[in-house]
Amino acid sequence: MKTFVEQKRSGFSRTWLMLILPPVLFLIAIIAAIITIGLQTQGDAQAIETRVPFAMPYILLAVQVMLLGMFWIVARGEGTSWREIGWKVAARQSWPFEGLIGGGVGIAVALLYEFALSPLLTWLQFNVGDYVPPEQIAPTLGSALLPFFIANVLLAPFVEENIYRGYALTRLAPRLGTPLAVLISCLFFGLLHWAGGFWYIILTGVVAGGLFSGLFLWRKNIIAPFAAHLALNLIEFLFVAFAQ
Repeated sequence: MKTFVEQKRSGFSRTWLMLILPPVLFLIAIIAAIITIGLQTQGDAQAIETRVPFAMPYILLAVQVMLLGMFWIVARGEGTSWREIGWKVAARQSWPFEGLIGGGVGIAVALLYEFALSPLLTWLQFNVGDYVPPEQIAPTLGSALLPFFIANVLLAPFVEENIYRGYALTRLAPRLGTPLAVLISCLFFGLLHWAGGFWYIILTGVVAGGLFSGLFLWRKNIIAPFAAHLALNLIEFLFVAFAQ
């Protein structure tokens, strides 16, 4: 039987695993797409380069399903309850009110992103440089709207808030302090989105990750950041859908 110290160390190790594994799973999904397309095209490099970005909606869906499975296995294995993750409200709070607060923040961030941050991102990619060509990924997301909707709207807000805010942040804070825990969770939240490029990592980690973490700490529940994440991703989906 493990001692209390061993259990604490094991739990801390699982937290780091939950942070490190998602970007790796994303890489595995992209490699799988490259191999699949390569087999279909008999190794045609030009076809692989052209078709992989258009496979992104399916890659995103595969990643979210894998992350959901990872979270479920770890949380269930250690007996973590939904209340411990943050799916609860205080005595003077209510789910609808927390949803309204989060939703309002999410809508504001979505509009800020579409009309200010996204143009800034494109400008940085063109003028400063990035390891991803400018505007390579965004135009391809509408190529398969159903998998993109399932991945980005139905799964991502729930899965990512559970992992980065409800699970990781609450376990890192007692060991490392809240400021450092927020910084680490935002860093790895940004790294999950590495396929969008360096500037997209910064944008996602600092703006979205920072706001979601702030909501989580302010409201002391995961409902508000989940609602913000859901509103942000839903509006993003609508912009992509109507751009087709």
